Amino acid sequence: METKQTFTDNRLRTLQHNGSDKRIILFDERQPGLALQLTPAGTKTFQFRHWDKTRQQTKIVSLGKYPDLPLNRAREQAAILLTEMNSGVDIQDKARTTRQEETFAELFHRFIEEHSRPHKRTWGEDLSRYKLYMERPLGVKKISWFSTENVRMWHLGITKQRLQRDDGFVSKTTANHALKLLSVIFSTMRPEMPNPCARVKKFSETSRERFLKPEEIYRLFEALNHPDTPELFRDYILLSLFTGGRRDNVLGMRWLDLDLSQGLWTIPGEQSKNGKSMIIPLTTEAMDILQRRRAETTSMFVLASPLGKSGHYAEPKRAWQTVVKRAGLTEVRLHDLRRTLGSFMAHSGANIVAIGKALGHQSVQSTMVYAKMLTDPVRSRMQAAVDLMKKATEQTPEERVVPIRRMRNK
Repeated sequence: METKQTFTDNRLRTLQHNGSDKRIILFDERQPGLALQLTPAGTKTFQFRHWDKTRQQTKIVSLGKYPDLPLNRAREQAAILLTEMNSGVDIQDKARTTRQEETFAELFHRFIEEHSRPHKRTWGEDLSRYKLYMERPLGVKKISWFSTENVRMWHLGITKQRLQRDDGFVSKTTANHALKLLSVIFSTMRPEMPNPCARVKKFSETSRERFLKPEEIYRLFEALNHPDTPELFRDYILLSLFTGGRRDNVLGMRWLDLDLSQGLWTIPGEQSKNGKSMIIPLTTEAMDILQRRRAETTSMFVLASPLGKSGHYAEPKRAWQTVVKRAGLTEVRLHDLRRTLGSFMAHSGANIVAIGKALGHQSVQSTMVYAKMLTDPVRSRMQAAVDLMKKATEQTPEERVVPIRRMRNK
């Protein structure tokens, strides 16, 4: 076997050991200093091997295993090390220092324990983004690896990642959220170093404006009224639609936050997205569901479930996909239910202030008297929106209305 040859992916991929008990070292003719170590077990590792200036010692630095480390990246690293070595840098000493550096995984977990968990209500979202988009590509990287170019390539790579449950790829918006989190991690935990995300340009985003139209609302109600639709899931969807509440707030709705005598739902500040308490008026349809569930449960949660670790219902993605398919809807997400209430309020004549208060876009005073003054006109507009939804369920010529007040499995 020749010890010097031009490395190609095809050649390296098919390379086999000669069967001896010794390691084989091959050198790339194209990039000085780049070598490949092949063990009897078949492991292939890129190395940088080059004489020092005195030509009395060969400097050896491990670069990474092939094919995890692509050939083109190995050549780039070897070229950098050769330049540094010719400039007098002790590349072996530098490599030892790098090995002692904190990895990004270590940095992230410090961020979670010292900053995110104690101070952020949404710390679970940080953990989820790390596992989905950072752990595999960035977890083992040393902090010195993070540069503007490397972060830019990682940011772009997210959009080439396939979705877990649906066809297609991760959106640019999701990639931007991950980039924002990475920037926060570095600015919070490593303020002494330049933030490698600072000069990475975010992708342009198109705001989502999807909401259900009247004929789609009718099909959704029909699908929810299907005998195979679980009552717990049906109640979650209808409460989301009739209150305009955010996903986590509706799932974690507690009886102690509800005033059924006044028809009000107070979302505490620690559970609110903007950190301020919100008061949401309850329509007749929402009250019907809540009063029925109040008579059927002893749990602290409205949507109690023994299957969830939290004690309440977890996000029902699979059930939602089933109902959407049954209703013949396309490009509809759970969050679109919240947007749908706002759109129907607008069609019923509500102004921006009323819509903003209904959806919690503006904070309100926490005192009950002032809240009652604010919520009465908002309630009337929300009720008008729900009435308009119900009207959309009418069929012609029969003019049949889908029963949505007390939907139950048959």
